[in-house]
Amino acid sequence: MPDTLTKLAYQTFQQGKQYFGITHKTLSNNLMKTFQPPKNVETQEVDLKTLQRLQQRMAALLEQDWQDAEAGVYPKQLLFDNPWDDFLRFYPLVWLDLPKIWQRATDRNHHSFAKDIDTSGYPQYYLQNFHHQTDGYLSDLSAHLYDLQVEILFNGNADPMRRRILPSLKAGVTGVEKAKILDVACGTGRTLSMIRAMLPKASLYGVDLSPAYLRKANETLSAQPGVLPQLIQANGEALPFVDDYFDAVVSVFLFHELPAAARQNVIDQAFRVIKPGGTLVLCDSIQRVDSPEFEVMMDNFPAMFHEPYYRHYTTDDLNSRLITAGFEEVTNQVHFMSKYWVAQKPAIA
Repeated sequence: MPDTLTKLAYQTFQQGKQYFGITHKTLSNNLMKTFQPPKNVETQEVDLKTLQRLQQRMAALLEQDWQDAEAGVYPKQLLFDNPWDDFLRFYPLVWLDLPKIWQRATDRNHHSFAKDIDTSGYPQYYLQNFHHQTDGYLSDLSAHLYDLQVEILFNGNADPMRRRILPSLKAGVTGVEKAKILDVACGTGRTLSMIRAMLPKASLYGVDLSPAYLRKANETLSAQPGVLPQLIQANGEALPFVDDYFDAVVSVFLFHELPAAARQNVIDQAFRVIKPGGTLVLCDSIQRVDSPEFEVMMDNFPAMFHEPYYRHYTTDDLNSRLITAGFEEVTNQVHFMSKYWVAQKPAIA
């Protein structure tokens, strides 16, 4: 029997997050235009028809999210998981950080880091103030604010988009006892937290370049029940694992922030460390080939935010890259503003 009350609660919860995100962005944009009007930023107006399509896609995303929870693919409590402690502690800092973001955007200062941050040893493409974030991905403040900022950006739909990887991941490790799963660019541990709730017996691993984000991930995951994932500071282009080690590898919102060569390197490394017959699941932004009706929004995004590799990403054929690496059975899905790739490493005959 359908759980109507829980579904209604979920819909209300998501509507609240949506209204909050829209209100925040409206207020912050009005303040920016008043106190720090953007210069040399050219964006196109999004017409009503496009906004209606976007609303339809969002509704479809939330319906699919609910249906998978209702079917038992993942626990229903994930639908209501929200870092309230972080919201209460750090949301005021989101506002306090905005003038710095506006100033960097105006000055086109995209490589600014505090003096006490050691930037040695990182690939050059990583040393960016992505989204005009203070200290890029290399400070504790950035790590504390990231999930809040992403939820606001997507009007409360970032977690439902992340959860779209879970059905394919679960199907990929069905029948594997204590599956080993790696999250490449695990960030604050948000995706690992969802995987642990769905697959409590799995052995989970996460790699990320940022020590600050790994500290945040450890803090987040330690506060929840379950075995802690193993978190390692490492580049996805050079994974510190032996060949054929993982039953599945996932990565969420990484590839649009990589130059083309790095995208291929990460895919090649994922292929190397996945066991024969194992699964790769990727989540990232929509692309022009599958969502031409949202091209205006794809053009506006790198103009409004510092995303130096995004334009190329929107035209990059990741299916071809996956096949070049050796993957097969490559399939795609699109949900709301995200695209998904599921691929298999050939099994040993």
